[in-house]
Amino acid sequence: MSNVLFWFRNDLRLHDNEAFCKAAQMGAVVPVYVIDTRLLKNTFLGFKRTGKFRLKFLLESLADLKTQLQSLGSDLIVKVGIPENELFEIAVKYNVEFVVTSKEVTQEETSVEAAFSQKLKTKNIDIEMYWGNTLIHVRDLPFQIHFVPDIFTDFRKKVENFWKVRRTFETITKLDSPDDLEESLIPKLLDLGYEHFEKHPKDIMGLDGGETAALKRLQEYIWDKELIHTYKQTRNGLLGKDYSSKFSVYLSLGCLSPRMIYEEIKKAEAIRGANESTYWLIFELLWRDYYYFIALKFGIRLFKRAGIKHDFTKRWKRNREHFKKWMDGETGVPFIDANMRELKLTGYLSNRGRQNVASFFTKDLGLEWWWGAMYFESQLVDYEVCSNWGNWNYLAGIGTDPREDRYFSPVSQAKKYDPNAEFIKYWIPELQSIDNEVILEINELKSVLNDSIIYTSQIIPKNKKW
Repeated sequence: MSNVLFWFRNDLRLHDNEAFCKAAQMGAVVPVYVIDTRLLKNTFLGFKRTGKFRLKFLLESLADLKTQLQSLGSDLIVKVGIPENELFEIAVKYNVEFVVTSKEVTQEETSVEAAFSQKLKTKNIDIEMYWGNTLIHVRDLPFQIHFVPDIFTDFRKKVENFWKVRRTFETITKLDSPDDLEESLIPKLLDLGYEHFEKHPKDIMGLDGGETAALKRLQEYIWDKELIHTYKQTRNGLLGKDYSSKFSVYLSLGCLSPRMIYEEIKKAEAIRGANESTYWLIFELLWRDYYYFIALKFGIRLFKRAGIKHDFTKRWKRNREHFKKWMDGETGVPFIDANMRELKLTGYLSNRGRQNVASFFTKDLGLEWWWGAMYFESQLVDYEVCSNWGNWNYLAGIGTDPREDRYFSPVSQAKKYDPNAEFIKYWIPELQSIDNEVILEINELKSVLNDSIIYTSQIIPKNKKW
């Protein structure tokens, strides 16, 4: 029997994993994951490329995957280093004939694929890659990649007119692996140069990494609590765990398959009926798909200062002081600060919060939009390269937004989505004694505080009209 190296990437699951199923059919599988040390380094902005929340969630997900593979009589080899080098060494060590993995789309990831593939050619080892991160398979689009519409609504209408979601693959329950698989431990944060930390007492998400936790959340959200049927009414919430699905956390590392979510929603619709809410979650899975295909279409432009629109007319500021105040939730605008403190202390941020803080960053502060994208990349537990950079392009006005002047007023947004200042006071306890109406009016708040220790250095001009 041939040995087959399976390279786990952003597909840390056994359910609906086409690439893994193919590998299992081809021979004795050597499952490997490599923690890329290049992604653990500090950025020039002073924070790590991969923040502690993201890394902790990854390590939890790897531990869960390792346990599942061990239950099949196999194991997960976990390495820390440069993936193309570590993987090549293992391929040679186990004399593999094939390498199987999932396909990624953005430059850094495809560069690793290319470098690894070049090394494999020296040993005549073939590599096969399978598409598996989106709801709609790239080959099932009703147009070629360079014809992907530049506006999401146009994309959605065309895709929905030719709707095709492939069936999920069966979960692997039997796996052959070489008898001499090397033993490896999941590293701890300290091993990777990070400090150990405890969950913040205000972090009430309770989301653990891994496929087991992902499937549990899927069961809970769609079946046990039936929350899928009220999703559209609650999705703009700010506090708690159940106002939204939190599936993005598990989709980010592939602990949960988008097609599995789709199938469960369709089952729920068949039993309890379809409504706007059940449709809306599928709609948002399509948004996620869209950014994958936009990344394929535009390539490196997604990460360039001028964005995918090639807009060189916009001028961005490089004010480090303002950037730090934004990161720390000390801008003096309560709704922005509450969201940024939640992100800093938990690694999570609501969809509504993301839109507001990114709009504030690019439109009110006028800072380099890609600085904000880099901070999100570091901090967000559910960071995904295509969605993150696509959304920052969008909100900076250099992406796929058909409106030139889209703007989120933090005052009107707070009044609409946090009318009792409950969210603001939760994350900014210094404001507990201030009346809600005052908190929601920036100028009144400044007058009441009167340059006290709270928000002592405002960074928004006094004549700003919200």
